[in-house]
Amino acid sequence: MRPIRVLTWHIHGNYLLYLSRANVEFYLPVKPGRPESYGGRGTTFPFPERVHDVPAGAVRDLDVDCVLFQTRTNYEVDQHEILSARQQRLPRIYLEHDPPRQHPTDTRHWFDEPDGLLVQVTPFNALMWESGRTPTRVIDHGVFVPEGVGYSGEIPRGIVVINHLRTRGRLLGADIFERVRADVPLELVGMDAESLGGWGEVPPMRLAAFEARYRFFFHPIRWTSLGLAVVEAMMLGMPVVGLATTELATVIENGVSGWIDTDIGRLVAAMRRLLEDPAEARRLGEGARRRARERFAIERFARDWEDTFALVTGRMRPGRSQVAPGATLTVGAAR
Repeated sequence: MRPIRVLTWHIHGNYLLYLSRANVEFYLPVKPGRPESYGGRGTTFPFPERVHDVPAGAVRDLDVDCVLFQTRTNYEVDQHEILSARQQRLPRIYLEHDPPRQHPTDTRHWFDEPDGLLVQVTPFNALMWESGRTPTRVIDHGVFVPEGVGYSGEIPRGIVVINHLRTRGRLLGADIFERVRADVPLELVGMDAESLGGWGEVPPMRLAAFEARYRFFFHPIRWTSLGLAVVEAMMLGMPVVGLATTELATVIENGVSGWIDTDIGRLVAAMRRLLEDPAEARRLGEGARRRARERFAIERFARDWEDTFALVTGRMRPGRSQVAPGATLTVGAAR
């Protein structure tokens, strides 16, 4: 039986790189000038050969088995512009990357399809979204880091990895970053980091080696999904310090893999201890790596997605879990 063929859009490069470890053929629509969602493979990420570019105008002639939406625009606009009527009746999955923004508990998800599948990337996100009659599955992140790259922590500073932090404001903790930076040495990397005195953008494939030299990873974001940057740092063996909000509260254990709290003063004290005690930072980093390997293994992630695509296309192996309309199923490692 040939591999399942999935049409999707290039939305989050790192996530797509990890998703491409699933034994599935992916097709990415491309438009001239490569506007948002239509950048295709690009040159930033080392996608495997199973990821294919296809001109947006040729999508309607593709023989695909499933459509994977990743943004509201993909679902409400793009599909009607590039998919044939037959393709719009194919099995469909909506991958939601974020928690709700309008209201934390009462926001109804726009993907209202009892015959579709809404995939959430964290149990917290699934808990907060109102998904109504749409069946929901939670697939925990899975990541890998470059071979031979690991935590060293010789730079006595914390590192923050956020794009456009200045313009994204309180939601992503710009004020918290500024407050903490007044007491603790921090390095900011990401798009437009220079506007806050940071390093700037580090190419994704070089980021792991760059950040592994810093003493700890700081995550100041108030309301977010579980960032891949946090999971990648854990997989490197970095201790993580952050806010005890959203899914991070289930990932980091105080004194074992890092420190989380809602009191900024206590977080600053924890950072200072890590700067003063490199051995303690290494111990917590090892705890973070163990946790990452238990919960965020790329092999498990790939299997979960393979099973999910098989489920919606009718190729599910006997004995695997089904998802009833309106129900939520969490797959992946035990928490």
